[in-house]
This record gives sequence, C-alpha cells and structure tokens, in this order.
Amino acid sequence: MKISIFGLGYVGAVTAACFARDGHEIIGVDVSPEKVALINAGKSPIVEHGLEELLAEGVRSGRIRATTNSEEAILASDASLISVGTPPTERGETDLQYVFNVLKDIGAVISQKSAPHAIVLRSTVPPGTLQRCHDFLAEVVNLKSIHLAFNPEFLREGTAIRDYDQPPYTIIGTEDDFAEKAVREMYAKVAAPFIVSPPPVAEMVKFVANTWHATKVTFANEIGRIAKSFQIDGRDVMDIIVQDTKLNISTTYMRPGFAYGGSCLPKDLGALLYCAKAMDVPVPLLNAIPRSNTLQVEIAVQEVMRSPARRIAIFGLAFKPGTDDLRESPAVLLVKRLIGEGYEVKIYDKAVHEARLVGTNLAYIERNLPHFEALLVEEPEAALKDAEFAVFTYSTPEFCQVMLNIPQNIRILDLAGLVSEPLVGKDYHGIAW
Repeated sequence: MKISIFGLGYVGAVTAACFARDGHEIIGVDVSPEKVALINAGKSPIVEHGLEELLAEGVRSGRIRATTNSEEAILASDASLISVGTPPTERGETDLQYVFNVLKDIGAVISQKSAPHAIVLRSTVPPGTLQRCHDFLAEVVNLKSIHLAFNPEFLREGTAIRDYDQPPYTIIGTEDDFAEKAVREMYAKVAAPFIVSPPPVAEMVKFVANTWHATKVTFANEIGRIAKSFQIDGRDVMDIIVQDTKLNISTTYMRPGFAYGGSCLPKDLGALLYCAKAMDVPVPLLNAIPRSNTLQVEIAVQEVMRSPARRIAIFGLAFKPGTDDLRESPAVLLVKRLIGEGYEVKIYDKAVHEARLVGTNLAYIERNLPHFEALLVEEPEAALKDAEFAVFTYSTPEFCQVMLNIPQNIRILDLAGLVSEPLVGKDYHGIAW
C-alpha cells in the first residue's frame, strides 16, 4: 500500500519504519522540518532500539520519505494514518486540535481524488471521537464518501518494534468495510488476530488498557509501602500474587518500584477521569491513582531529606530505561523537588545525553529543569564524584554494576529494585522493601 502517516513522533516513526519493512510505501508528514529532515536522512528523531536501522533501510529502498506538505502526501497515498499528539488540556480533557487540523488538510485534498481513500486514526482519543471526525468531514469539508477506522496502538517506548511485531491483537474500530479492508492490508504481515469492534469500543479499550497499567503500578507500590511498615519485603508479597496467571493475567508492572510516567499513562488516566467527571460517574479508586503516584515521588524526596547528605547523584532521568522521553517522568519531578530544597544534583542518563532534545521533550525540560545542561554528566563516575547520596530511578545492567561498585560512604536509594537482596556492607535503602 501507499500510506501517508501524519505525525512522526514515537508512534508515527515506529509505525512508518515497520510498515516500510513490511513492504508498504510510506510518506511521513510532520509540521517539524527538523523531524522531516532526520527521517529523509535515515535518522531517527527519537531514541528507540532498532528504529534508526529500519528507517535507514526504508529510506535506502525508497519506501520511506517525509515531507511537511500534506497535499503532496495525500495525493500520493491510498490511505492516511493519523498519529499526531493528543495532549491533555489544563482540565485533563483530551486536546483534539491536532487531529482535526490533519482532518481538515486530508478532507480538502481527498475530495479531489477519484479513488476511495481510507483515513485511519491511531492517536489515543476518547470514545465518540471517530464519529466526531466523520461529522467534521461531512459538514466542514463537505466530504460525502468517508472511510474511517480507529486503530489503537499498544507500543511501549523502549520495546516498540517488538511490540509492533508481537501484539496481542490488532483492533479495528469501524463499521466501514473499505476502511476495515485497508487496515487488514496494513497489518497483513503481523501475526496477530484481528478484532473488529464498533469505534467507541475500540477507543475505550486504549484508555482502559493504559488506565489498568497505571493502576497496576500504583497498586504494587502501595502494597510495597504497607509491607515495609510490617518489615516485610513487598517484592516477596507481589512475587506470590503474580504467580496466579489464571486471574492476574500478567506480571508486567506488578512489582513495587518508582512512580509511573511517560506520555501515555498519566495522560490517558487523566482523560478517563475527565470523562467520568463529565458524566458524574464516581470513581474513587481511579481518582486516587495520580495522588498515590505523586506520593511515591514525595516519599523518595523525604527518604533523601532524612539523610544529612547534600550532594546527590541521580541515575536515570527518562521515565523508563531504553528511551529518552522526559515527559511526565517521575525522575524529573524528583530532581525538581531536590533542587528546590537546595540540594546539589548531578544526573547520568545515557539515552537522554545522546538524544536530540527537540519538540515536546525540549519544551518539557525547559519548563521543569531550566538549568538541565549543567546537571547532566556523560559518565557514571562524574555523577558519583563528591556525591554523598546515589538515587537509582530505573533498572539497567549498567546501573546494577554502578550500584555494586559504589563506595561504602555513599548512601544508596534504589527506587527500582535493581537487586533482590540488600547490599552487604553498603548503606542501601528502598522505599518498598
């Protein structure tokens, strides 16, 4: 197929690379000339394992190109996939302005085409959005023949390509035969069952999936805090809980650790809470999740403040390993709080250091850590120089080795469970074990 993909962020870039690898011809569209230039040079605009190689091969083979010209892309494609951002407003409502901006561009151009054109919405949106898109195209741009589908993604940053190749299912939210056929052809080489559902059901599934993930993280952390008050290792408790694969389904996220973050869980949970509030549906547990998640960061801050140490080494600034994404990262909030309390902070995060801070990432870090460049160091040793306290926000083999080699005079706060047993001879602490 010839597919135009609008939005070249995490979802758009990964989907473009995988589609091209699977034989489709891709035209990426983005308002950022910098992202377009990187894609056309075979470079990745984000840090994601294996992505740059796929993009480079796609460009070499002629199956991937990018442009800022929407009309050019639409006229040269059979279907358009929308993967632009849907950030939250100040109230928590999903901001759909970028979706409708793209729809306006698409509608104005495909009305000139004689062949049918499928429009596939991949951005995360609240239930009812696809119907709003249909009404918008029918009324605002006077488009008569409209073929719409909603296709939610379940790509985790750091493992996005593997998640693309091995999804639990491919969901097609549509009641349009032409749009359904187009989505089936897009994913013809992905070995996963197709589930076709009414659009509102498919839209709701994505919110519920990410809300469930957010719930699992918070639940495990609360269990860990309670367990520690009884001098019990919370990980031992949860290790038993997750062995019930008949009812608990999955072990993913079900371990005490640091707070959740990133571009999906906070945003989608917030959007679902907004929907519940708007519909006057009481959801006390869900309302408690963001408060408990913020509390996990505050508990980490208080753990540091209980020590007389003033010079802190932070290992891990992104919200999880394997990515450079700083959006809603609990580590950024931790650093911001510590700086506000007058601590001297140095940060080591290899992916963040190597990344190009552009777009949302750059705006977020400028808003939260304006002196970010002065805090970031290139090597673990530089972070530990003169440090009195080392904080690990996520787990990697490199961080495990750093922790094992830390001098005895440096206090350790492990927020991610890098080791299963306390380190003998070291001043080692956790917040849930």
